[in-house]
Amino acid sequence: QVQLVESGGGLVQAGASLRLSCAASGRTFSSYAMGWFRQAPGKEREFVAAIARTGGVIDYGNSVKGRFTISRDDAKKMVYLQLNSLKPEDTAVYYCAASSRLLPTHKSSADYWGPGTQVTVSS
Repeated sequence: QVQLVESGGGLVQAGASLRLSCAASGRTFSSYAMGWFRQAPGKEREFVAAIARTGGVIDYGNSVKGRFTISRDDAKKMVYLQLNSLKPEDTAVYYCAASSRLLPTHKSSADYWGPGTQVTVSS
């Protein structure tokens, strides 16, 4: 089992950057594929980025490709999401997710979730 806690959200202007962090607890963090999702008010939870156990496979949602970067540090049990060139439409609660089986590119493939961190981008 793994517990996840996100941090790093905030209020920024369009064009700015943020780095989100996800701290994991549990002894088997390296055995999980990790992902980031986001949910805006009134919308479905949307896939943002995912990284495989070894970091060798990475995938991004179409709306963030070229702007966001996911990474992991297994020694620190951390997952990061670098958000660049932020747009108002990136405003959402961002969730960290862990999957023991599949690369979490859909919300149904995540086994564990963090509570989320709010990102607000003003125009």
